[in-house]
Amino acid sequence: MKLLAHKRLERVAHRPSIVIGLLAFAVVLLVGVGVGLSALVRSSHGGGGGLAHNSSLDPGTALHRPAPNFTLTDQFGRRVSLSSYRGKVVLLAFADSRCTTVCPLTTTAMVQAKRMLGPAAARVVLLGIDANPVATKVADVRAYSLAHGMMAQWRFLTAPAPELRRVWKAYGIASEVQHGQIDHTPGLFAIDAHGFLRRVYLTQMSYASVSQSAQLLAREASRLLPGHPRVNSHLSYGQIPAIQPSARAALPRAGGGKVTLGPGTSPRLYLFFATWDSEVTDLAKQLEALNTYDRAGHPSLTAVDEASVEPSAGALPRFLHSLPRSLAYPVAIDRSGRVADGYGVQDEPWFALVSGGRVLWYYDVSTSGWLSRSALASKVRAALSRAPSSPAGLSGALKQLQGSPAPLAALHRQAGQLLGSSSSLTAGIRQLRGYPIVINAWASWCTPCQREFGLFASAAARYGRSVAFLGADTDDQAGAAQAFLNKHPVSYPSYQATFSALASMGVMQDLPDTIFVSATGKVLYVHIGQYVSQGTLDQDIENYALR
Repeated sequence: MKLLAHKRLERVAHRPSIVIGLLAFAVVLLVGVGVGLSALVRSSHGGGGGLAHNSSLDPGTALHRPAPNFTLTDQFGRRVSLSSYRGKVVLLAFADSRCTTVCPLTTTAMVQAKRMLGPAAARVVLLGIDANPVATKVADVRAYSLAHGMMAQWRFLTAPAPELRRVWKAYGIASEVQHGQIDHTPGLFAIDAHGFLRRVYLTQMSYASVSQSAQLLAREASRLLPGHPRVNSHLSYGQIPAIQPSARAALPRAGGGKVTLGPGTSPRLYLFFATWDSEVTDLAKQLEALNTYDRAGHPSLTAVDEASVEPSAGALPRFLHSLPRSLAYPVAIDRSGRVADGYGVQDEPWFALVSGGRVLWYYDVSTSGWLSRSALASKVRAALSRAPSSPAGLSGALKQLQGSPAPLAALHRQAGQLLGSSSSLTAGIRQLRGYPIVINAWASWCTPCQREFGLFASAAARYGRSVAFLGADTDDQAGAAQAFLNKHPVSYPSYQATFSALASMGVMQDLPDTIFVSATGKVLYVHIGQYVSQGTLDQDIENYALR
């Protein structure tokens, strides 16, 4: 499933792409249930402990209107009506029955939320509605529920596609097939005991924040229950730092011992997966087939189980025990989700090639299929051959960019400058017609912007002879912005802009955001959220600026 409500979110982001027109459609529908565009783009942040500054959490947007009723069929083949749960609090999620991205994060958070409520959980009901317009059979919702250990945890409802579409429309959920992939709004609604919608959440693509999301849901359920029962969780809502490829990390190894990840003297290939990937792909067969890759003298392979969203601690041991042959490479266990977030994992299974403390290449198996061993080796060799070398500072970058075409050379002469306004940015884009443009929206107060700025500095030095890079300092004070640029030198200028002006180019959601514009001036793609790896940014530049 591709994320619709926030693209491939890397805080949030995601699948590698977002269909901007479909997202606009989702916004219009959400207005129908009381969520305006400004609320969708910048949800009302509440709570303490860093929630207002945590880009990996949606604190939810308040609603107050009757929840549209429906009667659909659950994973057991029984008919279920929303109205039959009057008197209980309902957490209602729209989930793709074959999803391998954000939906497992949503459903894991729902289950954890009920556990946090202790005995009061008996007064809370978990419901899912299938958001896949193709996989709508009872067998589909049953397979998802089995794979995620949720057969007894919730009711996952489905119906023929026309009937589902009526329910999606009533709740403002967009779901379409785009280029063979499912795009849908990852919405979760809290419904009170009187049948009123009280809050809507959009799941963010962050493995590490699943338990924080669960606490948000548990506290909302407690608020809606009589007596406001205790929530057995006291997590901070502060941003959980990801473990980047540049940092060493020791993870538990399946079967005992430890596996060390991070920078080393040679490249490494990682495969992130979860046992529930078996629902949609022959995971066991493919993991066994990778035994031959690991013996072929290529960068060493390590598999990483995303335990943060496994149905139980025993899921991985049972899966590995069921394999006819043991794996020839280690399987690390990422219980916190911080490694998956740091390595930019947006789907599962997911390959990431790491060298020099950065991701050089990634591959989404779910959307593109498994590679043969020879094709995988070829991809790895190609990525290593074009591994970027960072110039020594701004002077090195400008030296590397000498000889650029005149319009791009003019940008390099404005390196690190803060220019004009939103209208000046528009004019600058017009003058660059004929060259693809990458616009990074940032602000001096934005911590994720600070984290990714070095990635743009490196990319602009390497691609800036054929791609125009621009910064858009958004809703910021000029003095603070210029101080930021002095501290984070890049080989291109930034324009002072407003969030509303940028939103007119495509749907935006907080900061940072990156807009890819074609040589003809057409917006091709909006990446919402922080880029967490050089390889991910470079891949998007090659996909959307150099294609």
